Amino acid sequence: MKSIELSKATGQLAEYAAAIAEGPIVVTKGGRPVAALVSVRKADLESLLVSSSPRFQAILRKSRAEYRRKGGISPTEMRERLDRPKASNKALQRTR
Repeated sequence: MKSIELSKATGQLAEYAAAIAEGPIVVTKGGRPVAALVSVRKADLESLLVSSSPRFQAILRKSRAEYRRKGGISPTEMRERLDRPKASNKALQRTR
């Protein structure tokens, strides 16, 4: 991963876009990251936009805090719950 100080980022955008083929470029200001140039070639644009949404980030923070307070279920339990047919589905199957 490369980084460049914002005040020294004087190249053409096309140059930076070509350089991200080698990996992300982090733009810093005063040594602190302020932006990142990353390739979206293998990414789903919708996922990229959603993941950077402040509203989505707030939902994630709330969910993580709730998990820390209350705990959660194991991946095994989640798989079992997802594989288990709902009662209403069983009732529908019997009437067919």
